[in-house]
Amino acid sequence: MRFFASLALILSVAGLSACSVPVSVPEAAPMISPILTTDDAKDPFTFAQPEVARVTHVALNLALDFEAQSVAGSATLDIQAAEGAETVILDSNGLEISAITNEAGAPLRFTIGETVEGKGAPISVMMGGSRSITVIYSATNPEALQWLAPEQTAGGKHPYLLSQGQPTLNRTWIPTQDSPGIRQTWEARITAPEPLTVVMSGLTAAEPEAAGEGKRAFTFKMDKPVAPYLIAIAAGDIVFKELGPRSGVWTEPVMLEKAAAELADTEKMIDAAEKLYGTYRWGRYDMIVLPPAFPYGGMENPVMTFLTPTFIAGDKSLTGLVAHELAHSWSGNLVTNANWADSWLNEGTTSYFENRIIEELYGKKRASQEAALSFTGMEEALAENGMDAPITALHLAEAEAIPDGGATGIIYDKGSVFLRTVETIVGREKFDVWLESWFDRHAFEPATSAMFLADIRENLVKGDAEMEAKLMLDEWVYQPGLPSNAVRPDPAAFAEVDAAAAAYAGTSKVDPAAWAKWTAAERMRLMAKLPRDLSDAQLAALDKDLGLSKTGNNEVLFLWLELALENRYDPAVPAADKFLSNVGRRKFVAPLFEALMEQGTWGQPIAKRIYDKTRPTYHAITQGTVDKLVR
Repeated sequence: MRFFASLALILSVAGLSACSVPVSVPEAAPMISPILTTDDAKDPFTFAQPEVARVTHVALNLALDFEAQSVAGSATLDIQAAEGAETVILDSNGLEISAITNEAGAPLRFTIGETVEGKGAPISVMMGGSRSITVIYSATNPEALQWLAPEQTAGGKHPYLLSQGQPTLNRTWIPTQDSPGIRQTWEARITAPEPLTVVMSGLTAAEPEAAGEGKRAFTFKMDKPVAPYLIAIAAGDIVFKELGPRSGVWTEPVMLEKAAAELADTEKMIDAAEKLYGTYRWGRYDMIVLPPAFPYGGMENPVMTFLTPTFIAGDKSLTGLVAHELAHSWSGNLVTNANWADSWLNEGTTSYFENRIIEELYGKKRASQEAALSFTGMEEALAENGMDAPITALHLAEAEAIPDGGATGIIYDKGSVFLRTVETIVGREKFDVWLESWFDRHAFEPATSAMFLADIRENLVKGDAEMEAKLMLDEWVYQPGLPSNAVRPDPAAFAEVDAAAAAYAGTSKVDPAAWAKWTAAERMRLMAKLPRDLSDAQLAALDKDLGLSKTGNNEVLFLWLELALENRYDPAVPAADKFLSNVGRRKFVAPLFEALMEQGTWGQPIAKRIYDKTRPTYHAITQGTVDKLVR
């Protein structure tokens, strides 16, 4: 991202959350704070020139049209500009601009530049002396928004809308400067047909009001500066249930009780997170459990975490997902990576924080097992890409530093292993004090790897040469592969499961009684440790003994289907078809299609048949990945 050169300021203010009734602002607005300008903070994936003029606030006034699959209305942008600046550049991807006006409503000249694949086109607005401009526009079927027909929902009666803005998709429905480091406050008035309810990643500012012609208007406000990708919306037949004094869940009525039961520990998670790293600063922590077409496990939209229903297992065994998205309220939303080269600052820190929350709530055994699974994910990424591959460094080189780039086993798993290694070397107590202070010092600001390392050296290492040598900080962040000081998982975490996996090689048998008492992490470990080349008879026995095709845990079901398809196991095809027809989470969908496509004349016709049917039900993010595999 381009930080300010002559205008080295960022507007920092306090924030709100989505709820069924208006709520008060939780804290006073912080003062404007200076930001260091460095070359490594520049974001090449925005057209914006924030050193000249930058957006500080967005006010949306939009109507949702489900039939046309479009949004239309206006966005009023407050601009902070260097002295003498007369032009502001916005990001756009497919927006239809009809006019841009100044504070007085007078038209402003603007031009739309050439379209760059994957980036969109710049809107250059000749604002003159104006510091507030209004863009009148529409967006038809933008990539960030997914419009679901009633039959694609759990209730089956009403249409549904959901958004996914990260990494750079919000420019397809909001004309702003779409870069993670250009933080903005925002407000919105959204009109939708009755009886649909609208929620957004900001606090409800007022009760819904009648808007004529069978429509209602919903208003929201987020007065803490956030990365633009964190502006999110959902609309449908959704209802709310309180979980605690500052938390609740939205979802379709038929899913409400099941979702609320799975999320019953949310308030305890917030308490645990605050105990670790300080006050939760966003007021409320509400969640929405979306239809299964949502492409991710979760999205940390402030005060309204978006969740896939695939985490609902009936036993809270997959609620690490919730801990992860909650942890983003500190690492990611409070302190955000300035550009896509440093995504690990969000995801690696959050993965470490998630594991600490799990330990606080569910104990050391579960936490150590989930940490071990994460370590395995890192090892797999290193093996797949090669220890010398630039993509295995935390700070991504230019070729890999693209939106949604990097390998999850690196930016998530290697990032968390790095922080766990630092914690082990310096001691947990000292590390926790430093990490909380990192969040405090850089609250509501973007950050880079260089800033992170400078801060840890100044405030944790403090000139201790012996500690500096032990930590190997630069090697962890800037070099590929795995540093020699990496803290490895507890070998006892999966001792029983690993012994069972080893015994399987000679017996082709897993004890159903042992499986029944294992944790979800232990079951996932076994599935990963089983031989990859199995006969139909072996697969049939596994399915019969362990009930794999009927499991309610989608993580285990996915691992079973992947194994079965890799072995061309025909009885698994109907289950895979059903799974792919009902789940749009890219983490599951892409590997299963890849497994089918790798099976040549057996699997490719199956993959193409299923994808022809399921592609329209997937979000553009999932489509983009699977298109490359199947088409």
